[in-house]
Amino acid sequence: MSDERCEKCGFEYKSVQPGDAAVTLRAFPKRYRAPLTRLLPGEDESVLRARPEPSVWSALEYAAHVRDVFGAYGQRIQHTLGEEQPVFEAIDPDAMAAEGRYNEQDPEVVASELAASAETLALILEAVPDDGWDRVGFSRGEERSVLYTAQRAVHEGNHHLLDVGRVMRAVRGR
Repeated sequence: MSDERCEKCGFEYKSVQPGDAAVTLRAFPKRYRAPLTRLLPGEDESVLRARPEPSVWSALEYAAHVRDVFGAYGQRIQHTLGEEQPVFEAIDPDAMAAEGRYNEQDPEVVASELAASAETLALILEAVPDDGWDRVGFSRGEERSVLYTAQRAVHEGNHHLLDVGRVMRAVRGR
């Protein structure tokens, strides 16, 4: 799993190792807060809620998704460390967005909650014992090690930050 590369954003899973996962996660909140709270003159929050296409999420929806994914991956890591080969339900991002009413949430609150979620996940990762990184759980019938889950979390943060920028440019007509 750790040799994967995302074709859409260029992220390489092997670029994230146990010693740097927490540091990388802690950098995301500031990078997400800026687009969620610093609008251009004449803009209001509607620019954060706008979808450039019906099938593409808004910037706010992407940020709320990252907040919740960090939380879900933190729980998965804790279960993987405490249980023998736990099995996890697949995450359905669109269902999470609809049920959580992501696009109706306050951007400032989402930014703050994303920061808290990233910090919690970083603390969980810092507490992983050296022999814990290879422990596995299962999702969609595939093994997911603690390291892979950490790498996946960093990928989600990176990938969707690019999505936020892309959506904001499209909505602004640039």
